[in-house]
Amino acid sequence: MPVKKLNQYKGRLSPKQIADGMNAAQRNARRLVDDAKLLLDAGRFPSAASLAILSIEESGKTSILRHLSVAKDDKEIADCWRAYRSHTKKNAMWILTELFSQGARKLDDFLPMFLDDAEHPQLLDQVKQISFYTDCLGNAHWSEPTDVIEEPLVRTIVQIADIFARDKTISAQEIELWIQHVGPVWMASPDWMRKAVENWYSEMQQVGLKPAGSNEMEDFIRRGIIRAEFNDT
Repeated sequence: MPVKKLNQYKGRLSPKQIADGMNAAQRNARRLVDDAKLLLDAGRFPSAASLAILSIEESGKTSILRHLSVAKDDKEIADCWRAYRSHTKKNAMWILTELFSQGARKLDDFLPMFLDDAEHPQLLDQVKQISFYTDCLGNAHWSEPTDVIEEPLVRTIVQIADIFARDKTISAQEIELWIQHVGPVWMASPDWMRKAVENWYSEMQQVGLKPAGSNEMEDFIRRGIIRAEFNDT
């Protein structure tokens, strides 16, 4: 039976479509990391590593879709879809816990994750490749997943994937507020963008989408406070 090729969508999305895509990615990220945990417990380390990295990539789609929601022109929309389907663009945040362990606390401390010349996205993608496939590397050395992927590395990757695969639901209203506050200053002055994100979170609190109390986004941006889950890594 012939299989019809599916065309990949590359246009703009509504706030509801953005939210639906983010939620789908998060659900799939959770499924993949839960499967990775089962394989880790069974001692199937290369397969566990591969699935955990795929989970990290799925989690990485949410920030790209958030960017897509405020894209200003066709070129930026195309760039977002290119990033959405790029392995290395989706896994850039995997060193967040390492940066945290090195003292990163405020938003600006984590910007090295997204530098164009950063090597860590390619590194994780290489780990995924050698976890899946045999290859001929270095001085004509045959690489086999069970020989090169070790348990400590796998446990770290699974833990990172588990942190990113958060069990939360994003609403269309959240994306609408993001567009309202952040859209007008997107890629403009960094100070304006920081303030816009703080205002976005504040209004989220006002409409009941985030808990009342301290503005956690303002805390993170200005004072270097980060959610407790990263303190456990």
